[in-house]
Amino acid sequence: MESVTVRVLGVDQWREYRALRLAALKDSPHAFSSSLDEELTHDEQQWRACMVRAHRLQAERDGAPVGVVSVGPTADEEGSADVFGLWVDSAARNTGVAWGLVEAACDQALKSGWGHLYYWVGTQNGRAIGFASNFGFRPTSHRRTARTPCVDCGEHQEIAMVLSLPSNAGVPNPMGPRLISQPGPAGGGVS
Repeated sequence: MESVTVRVLGVDQWREYRALRLAALKDSPHAFSSSLDEELTHDEQQWRACMVRAHRLQAERDGAPVGVVSVGPTADEEGSADVFGLWVDSAARNTGVAWGLVEAACDQALKSGWGHLYYWVGTQNGRAIGFASNFGFRPTSHRRTARTPCVDCGEHQEIAMVLSLPSNAGVPNPMGPRLISQPGPAGGGVS
């Protein structure tokens, strides 16, 4: 299996992020709170501002981008962050790329001083809930109406899942004892 690397994109790498984000919106239009048509209208200033609001991490295999995730501060809970915008190219799915992206998001959150990561997942998206649970995220009691309607079911809910990050080490072991469930944020993330 080829090696996957993940790197944090800087503000001047907005074009790389834009290319991945637009590919994600085209591939999985119902998975995001924005649309391809909407983001195609963004100019350079808007993309640069996007890069400042959150850390954008790009996964690469043999130098080619294969996935992206973002991690940024939670709007209503100091010391916490949201992980969002997770997407992996269809050719690289089920190869550990998503796991590597979330591990890198955890590392970035620790470097930024955040102690908890929240991940909002559609309550009907069993695959995403399973992935988050396997990683160590735990469900909270917080729900919200999803920003985009479910294709087959109309309006649906999202659940906030939380991962407590250890303050003394790198990426948490999802089976380790240091993970602690927290009640979760009242609001939502950034996009």
